[in-house]
This record gives sequence, C-alpha cells and structure tokens, in this order.
Amino acid sequence: MQARTLIADSSYGPDTLKVLFQAFDEAWKEVAPLTGQNEMAVEAARLKLASIVLTVATSESRDAEQIKSAALILMNMGRKVPR
Repeated sequence: MQARTLIADSSYGPDTLKVLFQAFDEAWKEVAPLTGQNEMAVEAARLKLASIVLTVATSESRDAEQIKSAALILMNMGRKVPR
C-alpha cells in the first residue's frame, strides 16, 4: 500500500509515526465508504489522505484524534456537496 509507505518514509521519529499511522487508519475508516469500489480511486484517496496527514503533522504530534479530525476536514474541502 503506497499510502502507508508514504507515511513510513517520512522523516518523523518512531513515536510520531505511530501516531500518524493511527490517525491515518482511523480517518480511513470514515473515508473508505465514500470512495466506491474502483481500485484506482481507492488508492488515490488513500494517497491523498496520507499526504494530508503528513501535512497537518508536526514532529511533536502526539494526538491522533486531532490529526484525524484535521485530515478529515481537509479531505472534505475538495468534495462536492450533493444538491
């Protein structure tokens, strides 16, 4: 899975990486049902989420829930709202 590799290859220490993986996994549980079944769309959404998690993270990140919440907000910014 490229998304998890993206996070793993970042320059954060092991404690921060643990938090980032937790935030990513928890956020993905909410994003996954919205992505459909297309494998390319799923992988694109996972990569986007991983990138966003890395964007909101800092080397002092210790709150997975806070990172998850921020990532979900940013993921939804690009989504069209049905009328």
